[in-house]
Amino acid sequence: MIWNQNKETMSREQMRALQGKRLHKVVSYVYHNVPFYRNRLQQMDITPDDIRSIDDIVKLPYTTKQDLRDNYPFGLQAAPQSEIIRIHASSGTTGNPTIVGYTRKDIEIWSECMARCLTAYGVTRDDIMSIAYGYGLFTGGLGAHYGVETLGAAAVPASTGNTEKHVRLINDLGITAIACTPSYALHLAETMEKMGIDKKSLKLRVGAFGAEPWTENMRTEIQQRLGLKGYNIYGLSEIMGPCVSYECSEQDGSHINEDHFFPEVIDPDTLEPLPYGSTGELVFTTLTKEGMPLLRYRTRDLCTLYQDQCACGRTSVKMGRILGRSDDMLIIRGINVFPSQVESVILSMKECAPRYLLIVEREGNLDTLTVQVEVRQEYFAQGFDTFEPIFKLEKELGAKLRSVLSISAKVQVKAPGTLERSQGKSKFVIDKRVLK
Repeated sequence: MIWNQNKETMSREQMRALQGKRLHKVVSYVYHNVPFYRNRLQQMDITPDDIRSIDDIVKLPYTTKQDLRDNYPFGLQAAPQSEIIRIHASSGTTGNPTIVGYTRKDIEIWSECMARCLTAYGVTRDDIMSIAYGYGLFTGGLGAHYGVETLGAAAVPASTGNTEKHVRLINDLGITAIACTPSYALHLAETMEKMGIDKKSLKLRVGAFGAEPWTENMRTEIQQRLGLKGYNIYGLSEIMGPCVSYECSEQDGSHINEDHFFPEVIDPDTLEPLPYGSTGELVFTTLTKEGMPLLRYRTRDLCTLYQDQCACGRTSVKMGRILGRSDDMLIIRGINVFPSQVESVILSMKECAPRYLLIVEREGNLDTLTVQVEVRQEYFAQGFDTFEPIFKLEKELGAKLRSVLSISAKVQVKAPGTLERSQGKSKFVIDKRVLK
């Protein structure tokens, strides 16, 4: 199923022509309405007339999260305050938050793009969808909610927390679809199992999971334990929110709504654009946003863009899974380490549950990595509450991690339920080096 046949199946020539027109328009818009961008462009001796096609995007300056913080709260807002009907903020933990204002048109575009995502997952107006992202300043809850209503399905604004009540609602209301973080989906599965609810008795069939990195192994885990088909959804507050890209029925890369969000991948060190198929830092330019348009915003997310023929019929550029971030990846003894790499190893072992914590410390002049992981309940009950099998599992997991990461890690196997649960974005890393 396709929500917007006209836009989602455009030829490459048509799409690039549309993107070029919209790019010229948005550059002219920010040039005349945002002093920050006008000053940047004037310093580079660029005017809107220099932007004639989408290929000219390379002439434009990059925007960073620091630029948003430096212009806190409304310095990058292009629309007059009287036109702003909603304000969201990023969930960052350091410095000023990033404040994002939306006009009525922005909300309509956001809802349209979310409807595209949901349709690609197979959601229809006959579905009942539980929104278990956080509502509030975070864009996840309301972003998904408006998309569900635009599609015509029934939205259940469950948010996070009170998971046992949520499970009862899934059962009693016959909820067929859910939107939440992958880690919360696993928390739901654990809660269901503890409550003695069989997944076969539920009507769940679709899951829209995002807001944190996850792997194919975790997808398999979620699908098996909840009895649904899980799809990736990607977005960020600075660009719009959830809806920037979405998987289709093929579950093979995420289609980007590139008539609204133009994607690039760049080398995070040289800032040079990279060709399709290369792994680099993802950059987005908003082509239609009114409240706070951004030119070449550096997301810091690392991934790959590619063009291929998708069996679903969509022609848009696709992005691969987020591999990590260029600004918060772990560098341990000179080696780049991403939590997703560790997760893949953990979930390749049948005894390990998808619950882990990476702890980075410095002993003298040497960085150390400790990986804490829970053992699955069924294995714990079969003798993992004794020293010998735990020691064996720690040794085996340590060897696999060393093979993948090229560094050694201390492994600590924990009993089921001992690592802290999160009802929102899970915290997988504690870097104690930054606290000294």
